[in-house]
Amino acid sequence: MFTEKDLIQLQEKGITPQLAQHQIERFKSGFPFIRLAAAATPSHGIVRLDENQLHHFVGWYDEHAPQMQVLKFVPASGAATRMFKDLFTWREKLAAGTAAEELMEQDEQAREFFTQLRTFAFWDDLERLMGENGKDALGLWESKNYLPLLETLLSEQGLGYALLPKGLLRFHRYNDHNRTAFEEHLAEGAQYARSESGKVNLHFTVSAEHRGRFINHTGDVLNRWEEHFDANYEVKFSVQKPSTDTLAVDMENKPFRDHDGSLLFRPGGHGALIQNLNELKEDLIFIKNIDNVVPDRIKEETIAWKKALGGMLLKYREEIFRILEQVESRNFSQSDYIAARSFALDKLCIDGAALPQKLEDGLDALVSLLNRPIRICGMVKNVGEPGGGPFWVKDPNTGNLSLQIVESSQVDHNDKQQKEIFLQATHFNPVDLVCSFKDRKGKHFDLTQYTDPQTGFISIKSKDGKDLKAQELPGLWNGAMAQWITLFVEVPLITFNPVKTIMDLLRPEHR
Repeated sequence: MFTEKDLIQLQEKGITPQLAQHQIERFKSGFPFIRLAAAATPSHGIVRLDENQLHHFVGWYDEHAPQMQVLKFVPASGAATRMFKDLFTWREKLAAGTAAEELMEQDEQAREFFTQLRTFAFWDDLERLMGENGKDALGLWESKNYLPLLETLLSEQGLGYALLPKGLLRFHRYNDHNRTAFEEHLAEGAQYARSESGKVNLHFTVSAEHRGRFINHTGDVLNRWEEHFDANYEVKFSVQKPSTDTLAVDMENKPFRDHDGSLLFRPGGHGALIQNLNELKEDLIFIKNIDNVVPDRIKEETIAWKKALGGMLLKYREEIFRILEQVESRNFSQSDYIAARSFALDKLCIDGAALPQKLEDGLDALVSLLNRPIRICGMVKNVGEPGGGPFWVKDPNTGNLSLQIVESSQVDHNDKQQKEIFLQATHFNPVDLVCSFKDRKGKHFDLTQYTDPQTGFISIKSKDGKDLKAQELPGLWNGAMAQWITLFVEVPLITFNPVKTIMDLLRPEHR
């Protein structure tokens, strides 16, 4: 199936012919749907913290975390193109001769955008750049000549906002400066990912083409934040590994070939970032999307809940390590086992069916279930956002239940019962995680051993006018973390403020 040229191409990417063949077979067989047992809800898989518990876990974090290596991990490779979909439409209409007044009368969002244009954080850059090119941005805006403003904002010859990743866009306006989303993560990270020595660790995954821009931006702004927080930042960047790209096939499941006869590969989706996570060595890792940031005036609650999730993980991890150490010392009785089993069921949401009642029957299972990576995931009440939610999922081999984040595409909506369960979800995954990858002896778990390869996804795309099939790896917080110890905790909606479209920056939370 593979030519000598194909084999060289595979080798250059770090993909074995066996893996490529496996991917082709997966296109033929497809991925099975996940089996939902129930929606995870408060008191049934989602923990609600009262005020005392919140303060307790925040205190636990403040006491224990400074002595540890803590890192904030931010997936930031996505381009912002979709943010500006409406702006492209408006630009086309204005270029075709539609009057600004007519456009604003027809489209309420257009009216709001153009009316508020000077209040966006990027306005100062827009005005400066246009001034350097002999154009009066304010005058154009006042005369409702919006087309040159849109061209300068979006095009590569201008600010290039439609081509940049979200992290490099100015999100928020302050009295003396305007911040990018990247800078907001620097400011936020300093308030919970800081060691006793004042070191703040952040790691951004970026696209190869924009890595240089991120590095340059870091050089431009880092001194400001180090002086502001009296901190020493260590900011690192990584790109998705070429070996995690997946082979594309045609509609007959044969390798799709480009115009020059070469194999076509596509990025494996955010699930590929499990390889980037696998190289991190810190004790505690917070994960949060690049576009979910807020101005300083409402950061306090977000930071408190980050610390609470971190404190809960550290406290429960301490108990896990204590149990495993006691087991290893062979000083572990039936009563100790019952207490450990209760902790696993009540606090870690492990299915009781996986742990027999008797020590001799369940000890190996207890050790196996406790000795693995841990994640605590914040969950917000469902407000209609697209994306995954928290569910109890049945293992097809053992029948045991586990907590998983499930996307709509993983569910068989033609199955009435499965669809009904999916619609019962009360909460949504905002990508608000804190994780631990080390065992009690400080050895790093190999995260690739805790994935569920059955949870990938096949989609239909096109290239040069030809249809093709693309394959995504198990999602980062879906199948890529399927075998982790998983806890869901309800967090306030105010901690979830993503910027999916340019209009989101006009919401009160971002002003």
